[in-house]
Amino acid sequence: MTDREYNICVDEHADGVYRFVLKNLQHPEDAKDIVQSAFEKMWINREKVVAETAKSYLFTIAYNQMIDHIRKNKRVELREEFGENAKVGGSETPGLKRELEKALQRLTPLQKSLILLKDYEGYSYAEIGKITALNESQVKVYLHRARMQLKEFVGKPENIL
Repeated sequence: MTDREYNICVDEHADGVYRFVLKNLQHPEDAKDIVQSAFEKMWINREKVVAETAKSYLFTIAYNQMIDHIRKNKRVELREEFGENAKVGGSETPGLKRELEKALQRLTPLQKSLILLKDYEGYSYAEIGKITALNESQVKVYLHRARMQLKEFVGKPENIL
């Protein structure tokens, strides 16, 4: 990877990596530190990184650092802050946002990461497998189980508002 390709990678992927880490940690300063550290590692290893796989490489580094951070600090406070008037599907549904947030909080860090990588960031099963060091079958199974847990929690009337 050339210096120019590295700079392009920073421009194209910094926001996405930051959002991914922030959605998991819910601590903006920690998320910034992890993103900066991930880009630093990529800079150090830039001669070994192929520009076409830089995004996957970057998310893998950020994911691993995020998991290390969670383990070190033992704070698994996985909340995403939504505004009161946030919109889902074009309609105002703050209750649904809160319900989904509660459901996401109940997932393990791995499950939440899989949901975010697949449904928010749009990665394929193979790419998620590379990022999380799981094989493609494990990704599918774990993602299915995470979605079933979300569905079970969201479907209960006592969890609404």
